[in-house]
Amino acid sequence: MRKFNTSIPGYNKNEVNSFVKNVTTEYEDMLNKLKERDQEINNLKQELTHYKNIENTLNRAILIAEESTHNIKKSAMEEAKVIIDEAKRNASRMINNALIKTEELEKIEADLKRQVTIYKRKYKDYLTTELEELEKIDI
Repeated sequence: MRKFNTSIPGYNKNEVNSFVKNVTTEYEDMLNKLKERDQEINNLKQELTHYKNIENTLNRAILIAEESTHNIKKSAMEEAKVIIDEAKRNASRMINNALIKTEELEKIEADLKRQVTIYKRKYKDYLTTELEELEKIDI
């Protein structure tokens, strides 16, 4: 603490005034620094609040994206199952159609073989008859 010199009527007014002026100036400087720091603290608090809001928004967006991804996967799996089931039904139908067509072709083949056999027998009989007729001719 500062000590003042004494003069006849009391303390030296100039020293006291100078000291009071210095104290006032230092006080005002400290007050200004405190105000600046308070303003800086408020600014930082506002920025922190802003970033927390951004963080919350991003977290909600991530949750929504995860939920959407889950729903898309689920939908894709269900659609894939429907497609596979339909493909199996189509494959079964195609196999059945092929089997039916094969049976029809086998019937046609058997019928053609019978017709060829009948034709061969008739032609053979015809040739036999013709040969017998040829044998009957005397030259």
